[in-house]
Amino acid sequence: MTGRRRIRSTFLLQHHRPVRATALAAGALVACASLAAGCGVVPGTTGGSGDGPIKVMTWAPSDSKATNKPGMPAFAQAYARWINSKGGINGRKLTVLTCNDHNDGVSAAKCARRAVKENVVAVVGSYSQYADSFFPPLEAAGIPYIGGYGVTNAEFTSPLSYPVNGDQPTLLAGLGKALATACGNVTLVRPDTIAGDELPVLLDSGLTTGGHRAAGDVRAADDASEYSAQSTKALDGSTSGASASGSKEGCVVPALGDRTSTFMDSFRRAREDYPQVRTAMAMGSVDQTVIDASGGASGPYEGSYITGWYPVESDARWAGMKKVINQEAFGDNRIDSADAGVQTTWIAYTVLTKAVESLGSGEVSAGSIRATLNDGLKIPTGGLTPTLRWTTRATWSSADDLASVGFPRMVNAHVTLQVVRQGQLVAARKGFTDVTTTLQNADVN
Repeated sequence: MTGRRRIRSTFLLQHHRPVRATALAAGALVACASLAAGCGVVPGTTGGSGDGPIKVMTWAPSDSKATNKPGMPAFAQAYARWINSKGGINGRKLTVLTCNDHNDGVSAAKCARRAVKENVVAVVGSYSQYADSFFPPLEAAGIPYIGGYGVTNAEFTSPLSYPVNGDQPTLLAGLGKALATACGNVTLVRPDTIAGDELPVLLDSGLTTGGHRAAGDVRAADDASEYSAQSTKALDGSTSGASASGSKEGCVVPALGDRTSTFMDSFRRAREDYPQVRTAMAMGSVDQTVIDASGGASGPYEGSYITGWYPVESDARWAGMKKVINQEAFGDNRIDSADAGVQTTWIAYTVLTKAVESLGSGEVSAGSIRATLNDGLKIPTGGLTPTLRWTTRATWSSADDLASVGFPRMVNAHVTLQVVRQGQLVAARKGFTDVTTTLQNADVN
């Protein structure tokens, strides 16, 4: 390691897409974000002040050929029904508008422009890979983006973003840290792309922090229909020297995003001719739905280590979210309590509710919500994350630590370690692992 380096954007769920923003614009927005009056909001609009309903928007792709997250807007509407049945927030009704970004930049921009036109006070608990399309309209109107799924670099750099998790880099760094003590040879299978070139750095930062040697690196096309050659190469690398006395079993880490399931189909067949190995991956490449669809306990994921942002779905800390689902969305098959998107939306709406409650009888607007969050409001999430807190003031050392690795808006670099046992994701280790220091040691040239 050569000291702290800025980590460029790295994502397991998308190709690298540059965000159209300039340092000048970002600096101006930081200055605006520190003002309680809501600089940047269109004059004459309040986005929900007064006695009217508090209006927000949640968007995500649905019915597309790529990643779909219909449960996020569906849960957002269920949350609104639930909290309104309790009298709303500070006595005011919550109105949730939804939008389908269709997994394309044009639709993402349309969703953002609609949010501006509708004068929403925030975009909450949403998923989109097209930050360069949706952030400019939101930034121009001063609308905060609370609890995005975490698939774009801008979500961790824009001063109007309030992310609740630590994105894919934290998951991969945390996975490497966990595998350092559990595995012999480790082999990473990743996309042969510019973004994919940074994945070994993140995994290795965790491995070397734990005193393990760097992982083997197997490149693969990210749009292939099968991965037999890569499976064989990964197995060769991870089982080399496996017969040595006292050696640990090797580990294979597929990091192919939506193609991870395709890889595991090929890997299932190839591994029959090799010594036992363990697989490991980050949440986003696999979830409980994928495990169930692949055969559960008899499928290829049995025994796999998986890093996630939150506790496993069976954890009692999800009781509040499940209560909302049972009361307001029972039978809605779009909403799965095990889906990380639904879980992120629950936490994002927790942030929104706490922010609005903190305003008391004061104005509720995009500007006032930004101001209260930027002023360091502490938001507990019932143990689902560390206490969340954002600030534009350089008085909080943790924020400085995360800014130094290229994520100035990241306030949660904690991950959980899970394992698939009898077809179910269960906790492999109690509590969270903070990978802030691990990320700081990642050397990206």
